[in-house]
Amino acid sequence: MNFQCGQYLLQLDRPYIMGIVNVTPDSFSDGGRYTSVDLAVEHALKLVEDGADILDIGGESTRPGAEPVSLEDELNRVIPVIRALAKQIKLPISIDTYKPEVMRLAIEAGADMVNDVQALRMPGALDVVANSQAGVCLMHMQGDPKTMQLEPHYQDVVAEVRAFLNERKQALLASGIAANRIVLDPGFGFGKSRAHNIALLKNLQDLSDLDSPLLVGLSRKSILAAIAGDDQQRLPASLAAAVISAMKGAKILRVHDVKGTLQACKVLAAVQ
Repeated sequence: MNFQCGQYLLQLDRPYIMGIVNVTPDSFSDGGRYTSVDLAVEHALKLVEDGADILDIGGESTRPGAEPVSLEDELNRVIPVIRALAKQIKLPISIDTYKPEVMRLAIEAGADMVNDVQALRMPGALDVVANSQAGVCLMHMQGDPKTMQLEPHYQDVVAEVRAFLNERKQALLASGIAANRIVLDPGFGFGKSRAHNIALLKNLQDLSDLDSPLLVGLSRKSILAAIAGDDQQRLPASLAAAVISAMKGAKILRVHDVKGTLQACKVLAAVQ
């Protein structure tokens, strides 16, 4: 199973590590730390040094309760960072956005992938990706970031997430986007209770028959702090979640702690 990510063909013969670069003042984990272009680029290059396979650049927080960011502000945050990184590194750059205009300009600036919490449902988003060579991650989210954690409800969370991801994948295929340009994300923490998240992780392998690589983003999320009983030290729980995800078939792990996750995956690979 491979993933055509812009100019890069990723074999996904092991869990690939996607390093998170939040160019935002309010992301739940590292908001405000990398808001300048220089600091964001410096952080991104450190993630590459630590072993990241992909960099995911985001200019709008999608944490629970987050307020939307204007198009102008988001572009001012991410485009200079992507443009600078594209000149310095030789690995895929992902743009984390749901706005079609941000997608388009990010791809022009050097992004190889679109990571969309809305799964290309915004008007025009599907066309932007279809008219490019970018890879795309389709994520499941119930509701929107501002309200998604108020009262999430499912009859069968695994079946409903699977059905949604399959429907979105079929829409992309119908638009001419090749199957090997698509990865799928069940959207841990996006409109899901503790029980929903645990059920999804426990049954992650049930999404593998969609015949697309799975991307999992559990790093430092509040569900892990709630389970572990420690809201400050989320790294151990994040590493555990990454290893469980990889064991259950995740091909891309979206994380803050690249070096630790890479080491944990190496132990898993040695055992497997």
